Amino acid sequence: MGQLKQWRDQNWVRIGLDGSIKGPCGTSKDKKNPDRCLPKRKALSLSKSERAATARKKKSAGAKGKTVVSNTPRAKVRSK
Repeated sequence: MGQLKQWRDQNWVRIGLDGSIKGPCGTSKDKKNPDRCLPKRKALSLSKSERAATARKKKSAGAKGKTVVSNTPRAKVRSK
């Protein structure tokens, strides 16, 4: 349960294609190709254009049927 608790404590948020924070992770209306999610702290540390770049990468790969899409190098989440 340690990893799950750590994940919940990070307060993940959903990132829109325009780079804005849209709300909590898991609230995307498009269930087949959901929005990018990042921990809130990480999302706030990125510029709006950096958030938009990682969200666009996720959406474009998701449209091609990929389910797991890595973040852009700047948006990588490093676990402790």
